[in-house]
Amino acid sequence: MKKMFMVVSAFMLMALLSPNLQAACLTSVPLSEIAPTKAEERSAILARVYEIKNADKSKLTSSEKKDLRTELKSLKKRYRDNGGVYISVGGLIIVILLLILILR
Repeated sequence: MKKMFMVVSAFMLMALLSPNLQAACLTSVPLSEIAPTKAEERSAILARVYEIKNADKSKLTSSEKKDLRTELKSLKKRYRDNGGVYISVGGLIIVILLLILILR
């Protein structure tokens, strides 16, 4: 019974991971051509921030200044984004249960 459960759980795990692997194999264009690297994106963000900081804001209207502030906030969020790995609660529970069963 325990062996059957392990086989079924391993099959379910492979079934959950296989669509991601298939989607990764279907891309023919390298990822570096699609999206800029983190270093390029960060340097572009820093260049834009320095451009905004060094601009003459005395002749701008209040709405233009507000737009610049919101742009700076969004640039700050993009700069600090790590691209972290997120896992759902259900996925975490499944991983914990599998670890308990395997390490028992």
